[in-house]
Amino acid sequence: MSRAVAGASIGAVLAVVALAFGFWGFLLTALLMSAGAAAGRAAEGRLDLHGVVDALRGKRSSL
Repeated sequence: MSRAVAGASIGAVLAVVALAFGFWGFLLTALLMSAGAAAGRAAEGRLDLHGVVDALRGKRSSL
């Protein structure tokens, strides 16, 4: 799946949720989709969770 198709799919899902459930449903869906993407990247080994936690705590730069 190309990035354009993935982006269009994500946009379509968020649009339908926003129309059906309003702002809070949209916000919750976007948050859970982001968490799922992060979990998937961590499972593939493409995301260093310790580095993310350290950056959020201010122990090191995210750059």
